[in-house]
Amino acid sequence: MEIEVEDSAGERIDAFLAARLADLSRSRIQVLIREQFIQINGHPAKPRDAVKLGDHITVVLPEAVPLEAEPQEIPLEILFEDDDLVVLNKAPGMVVHPAPGNPDGTLVNALLHHCRGQLAGIGGVERPGIVHRLDKDTSGCIVVAKSDVAHQSLVGQFSGRTMEKLYLAVSEGIPKPAKDSIFTHIGRHPVNRQKMAVVNPPGGKTAITDYEILAADAATLTALVLCHLHTGRTHQIRVHLHHKGTPLLGDPIYGKPSQNSERVGRLMLHAWRLTLDHPISNERLHFEAPIPAEYQPWLEIAKDFR
Repeated sequence: MEIEVEDSAGERIDAFLAARLADLSRSRIQVLIREQFIQINGHPAKPRDAVKLGDHITVVLPEAVPLEAEPQEIPLEILFEDDDLVVLNKAPGMVVHPAPGNPDGTLVNALLHHCRGQLAGIGGVERPGIVHRLDKDTSGCIVVAKSDVAHQSLVGQFSGRTMEKLYLAVSEGIPKPAKDSIFTHIGRHPVNRQKMAVVNPPGGKTAITDYEILAADAATLTALVLCHLHTGRTHQIRVHLHHKGTPLLGDPIYGKPSQNSERVGRLMLHAWRLTLDHPISNERLHFEAPIPAEYQPWLEIAKDFR
């Protein structure tokens, strides 16, 4: 595409183009400049070049490199979709990204099929822009970007903690007090590298979880717990409730086998509600993933819940 500079003289080229090319983020434009896909007056642009009145800028968009993962027709429960993003209710047992041991059958494989022909080259690769993950056995809301600009917006909301995430968990044991904020650092477990753990600062990263008991079952010593994540560390809720001595019911890593966990047959963690700003319109959007049937015994106790 060809662009003539008619105003904004003296502005850096990456900022100039980012303000005019809605489908490209500034970071993507900087990559295109480094790879010499952008020219000023027939010469490769440099990252710090300032535009001048009358300059002719040429932008070439290379074809997106296909992701190695293959599209697969896997059923998805879509909660919302438009040209910029898709929000879905991830099923428990579905892995988000292909990895050793799970080379296919993942959410990425399913989205590549579902969004075929609709995904922009995010970072130069034709892929869904996943900015937050859910563990394999966690169900519920997850948002995915379909364009580079939407991806950058969601990354900013996630890192800026403006994206609100509410989870429903069932704990083995009843946390005390009934309502609290857990503020720790979380890092790799010093012995078992497959696990995360609460560590002493400056190790690890800050992790903040607010929780509130919605229903307690004295007969089984379990509780339905509403968790509000302020950060997004790996296994954060699982580690925090384990740290309090009340691990999640059905947790194969941080919990312990019990008759309760055999009864539910899954990790009792559900990404229930997700709130974010639409990356293009800035409208505040609210999403809710239906609560799985396994939660019904605790929902009956919490009759006034919702």
